Amino acid sequence: MRLSWLLFAGATLAGCTVGPNYQRPEIGLTPTYASGAIRAGDAHWWTAFGDPLLDHVVERALAQNLDIVAAAARVDQARGAAQAAGAALLPTAGATGSAEQARTSRRTPFGAASEQLGFPRDYALYQVGMQASWEIDLFGGLRRGREAARAEFSGSQAEADAVRLSVAAETVDAYLQLRGLQARLAVAERQLANERSLVDLIRQRVAQGIAADREFNRSLGEQRGIEASLAPLRAGIARQVNCLDVLMGTQAGSGTAELAPVTAIPLAPDPSGSAIPADLLRRRPDVAAAERRLMAANARIGVAIADYYPHLSLGGLLGVASVGTGGLFTGGAVQASGTAGLRWRLFDFGRVDAEVVQARGRQAETLALFRGSVLQATAEVETALTRLAEQRIAVEAFQAQTAALTAARDQARQAYEGGVIALVEVLDADHALLEAADRLENARAEAARASVAAIRALGGGWQSGA
Repeated sequence: MRLSWLLFAGATLAGCTVGPNYQRPEIGLTPTYASGAIRAGDAHWWTAFGDPLLDHVVERALAQNLDIVAAAARVDQARGAAQAAGAALLPTAGATGSAEQARTSRRTPFGAASEQLGFPRDYALYQVGMQASWEIDLFGGLRRGREAARAEFSGSQAEADAVRLSVAAETVDAYLQLRGLQARLAVAERQLANERSLVDLIRQRVAQGIAADREFNRSLGEQRGIEASLAPLRAGIARQVNCLDVLMGTQAGSGTAELAPVTAIPLAPDPSGSAIPADLLRRRPDVAAAERRLMAANARIGVAIADYYPHLSLGGLLGVASVGTGGLFTGGAVQASGTAGLRWRLFDFGRVDAEVVQARGRQAETLALFRGSVLQATAEVETALTRLAEQRIAVEAFQAQTAALTAARDQARQAYEGGVIALVEVLDADHALLEAADRLENARAEAARASVAAIRALGGGWQSGA
């Protein structure tokens, strides 16, 4: 009856949960982005670049990248912690068993009394039974702990998704840098071919006595300068190939053959995501993870406050015990016990107060970090969208400039061959065209990279499950 009363009282009080319930903080954001509208999100956003090799590289990175493997392991750890926190609310039961062989000393009170009463000094004791215990969650401390662990588990899942998004974005970005460097190298090599043909022409004119040696030396110097400019471009290409290899979880240098063939820089697609800044709370996994950490910190306040109140635990044992195996499972060998324990930190000199203060401080810290992550996300979106728009304008301007300078270079070459202008004008035209064409290819790559940055800032098609 007493045990039944305790169970009833515990079940009644277990409905009480101390500590604050979580409420999402209000963050004042504008209804739209200042940099313009964007299209709907796509979980496989990299396919919008229309490059099958890029798709293959990203898929390999998502399947083999070691940062993703480590993030998945952290999710497993958080899942285990959440399961343990949930199990703490339930009773525990286990089987017990023991066999003891003992000899009593005559020099002890028990041994002397046993000898006088005729009890044997040597005996064997066998025990088998089941024992159970249960801490009743009177004031919700365990439930708050489970709530915190579940939030942390959900946060670890969001963090893993953030790692996947980061790896995908870094892979696409490295690929675009590779294609940009290859395009710039191709421009320099074409210009080098033109410079070599000009050197050959001047060599012939010098041999014919219609050009001075200084013109030959000047054109040869320009050729050597272009040749020297190829080295850093080739080194940059090798660096990006190695970076892609590591992102794909392979040894550096193993992807050279696959990535070496030169292809055009993919066109920058429009970024995907929601046009509502407030949706960043569910569109970006890193922001979602920050909110889950806030939820966990909020629940930890309840865990700390619960220590102001008593903790009730129940225990029981049912089994058999005998000094011999023959009578172990008879009615006379049955033994049973029940216990009720109360733990209450009444006099701990302010330790509970300190723990509550710490929990509230951690919650305030995570709240500030969450708000900061939202604001930082809006800044990244606005910056990326502006960068993309400006890079597209730059591409158009460099295209017009390159077309005009190509015509000017061809005209200067014809005029020089006709003896109308000096060599220096041809070299100036070549140099201007090389710089403009190099800037054009770099602008194309930067526009594509700006698109990646915008897509990444908008969450890359990720959607929160909460």
